[in-house]
Parts: sequence; C-alpha cells; structure tokens
Amino acid sequence: MADWLGLAEKVCVVTGAVGGMGTKICEALAGQHATVVALDMDQDKTAELVTTLINDYHIAGLAVTCDVTKEASVQRAVDQVKDTFGHVDVVINTAGILKFDPLEDLDYATWKQVLDVNLNGYYLITHEFGKLMIAQKHGTFVHISTVASDIPETYSGAYSTSKAGVNMLSKQVAAEWGMFGIRSNVLEPCLVKTPMSAAFYADPEVENGRKSLTASKRIGTTDDIANAILFLASDRSSYINATGLAIDGGFSVMMQNQIPKPGGRRGFAETH
Repeated sequence: MADWLGLAEKVCVVTGAVGGMGTKICEALAGQHATVVALDMDQDKTAELVTTLINDYHIAGLAVTCDVTKEASVQRAVDQVKDTFGHVDVVINTAGILKFDPLEDLDYATWKQVLDVNLNGYYLITHEFGKLMIAQKHGTFVHISTVASDIPETYSGAYSTSKAGVNMLSKQVAAEWGMFGIRSNVLEPCLVKTPMSAAFYADPEVENGRKSLTASKRIGTTDDIANAILFLASDRSSYINATGLAIDGGFSVMMQNQIPKPGGRRGFAETH
C-alpha cells in the first residue's frame, strides 16, 4: 500500500525544523506526501528547506519563522498555518537545547534557558495549536523527549528535568484533550547520533562503548527517530495515547548485563 500511513496531504508542523533531527523528520513526512510546515528561528534556512522539499517531493509546504519561547511568535505561527491551510493535523515538537554543568555549577540563567526552550516552548506550541485542534475536534502531538527524562543525565540536570516535564505535559494533554479527538505521545531516544550528540561519537572508543550498552549493538540514527515519528503521527497508531516510546536499541533492558560476573555473564551461565 503506497499510502499505508495515510499521511498524504496531512498538515504536519515541525518545530526546530532546520536542526538535523527536525530536517530528517520533515524529509520523512514529505516522503509520505504530507504537507510540511517548518518552524524555526532561522528564516533563511527554513525557507531554503521548504523550497527543497516542495521541489524534491512535489508537496505543499510553508516556512514559518518562529521563536517557540515567545508567545506572540507562536501565535503568529498558528495564524499563518490557519490562514494558509485552514487546519492542522499533526504537531511535532523537536526544538531543544542541551547544556552541560554539574548541579553545583549550574547557574540560574542557564537553567532558565534550557527549561524555556525544552519545556516552556513545547507548552506554548502545544497550547496554541491545541486550541485549533480542539475547535476542529482532531489532532496529534508527538514530542521529542529522551530516556534521560526517566534516568538522570548526570551533569546535565536542566536537560533531564526539562524533558521529564515534557513527558508529563504530554500525558496532561492526552488526559484533558482526548475527548476532543486529540492524541499526545512522546519519543524517548537514547544513544542516537544526532547533530546535538555528534560530538559524543567523535571518539571511536566512546562510540564502541556505547554500542556495547545496547541490545541491538548499534547506535541509532535520525532515520530511526523519523520512522517512529511517522507511525505515531499516523492514524495507524490511533489507539496509542499518553505513552512514551523508547528509541534506544534496547538500552533500557541491559542494566543487568552490565553487572560483572566471574568469567563474564555468558561464560558464567555456560559453566554453572
């Protein structure tokens, strides 16, 4: 079935669209013939991305300059989408930042900056586009969270805290707005190579060590994230609501495997 996901001509909004993950998601949606609305602060790059998508995939698209931390900017974005297409089907929150600091060195300005983008920005986008979804009685949200929302990302406390808030925001949306035909879910990636995490993998020893921590013995890619987004954005997942989907290659089930045993865990099992 060429359109198994049923995303053709669905109006899909992606925040943080010119980041590596956001761009991959936009491309994946365009590949399904969705109408792609790209939101980002970089006006020129956003316009360039949408022009490329329109030319390469022959879809409808819209580039919107938007600062997700500013209420007026988000409202203008909603108005542009409504004026252009009349409705919205899917909103995908990907805009985010990561800062590294031990808690004792984490200054309040950095804490506020991370929460402003990663949590307050998600709230503003969800709140304003949610009003449109409530009026039209349907809509789907997919939010990028992280496994580190459940397990602390040490020395990145603002990041983990912000993403834990995203998880609860998503559940709150589903619980209150499900009656309006609205779904809200999160993706929780871990050990995935993205532009934000690329520096971690510059050292082959680090990359190989990270591979060993996963059940699949590989590092994830932005394609893995985009493919999961397509499913959660589509009506094929219509009975999935208020949930979190880990995109981690099975990392979350491998803790016991890291505990040493004499002769190695497999060797111990074979000889006892």
